[in-house]
Amino acid sequence: MNEISTKDLEARLDAGEQPNMIDVREHEEVAAGMIPGAVHIPLMELPERLGELDRDREYIIICRSGNRSSMACNFLGGNGYNVTNMAGGMLEWEGEVIA
Repeated sequence: MNEISTKDLEARLDAGEQPNMIDVREHEEVAAGMIPGAVHIPLMELPERLGELDRDREYIIICRSGNRSSMACNFLGGNGYNVTNMAGGMLEWEGEVIA
């Protein structure tokens, strides 16, 4: 599975890149803040929302610690999507967040 560190993702954002990011945490978790530009799709909603994703794009998957995003990467990768897990999750994120 592809992984990106929180520092590397933050550097990409600081450089002006706009990667496709999906936050798979629950609603109450993202209410505390999420990375600007990320799209919220809770893990359990992924199967029914696959039609919103493009198999030709790379997606960086985000959760609290990296465990749920790893599960999401396994699911999405198995369905033909190009995905990268943000290792360490929001627990290790030191960049900007929005509520």
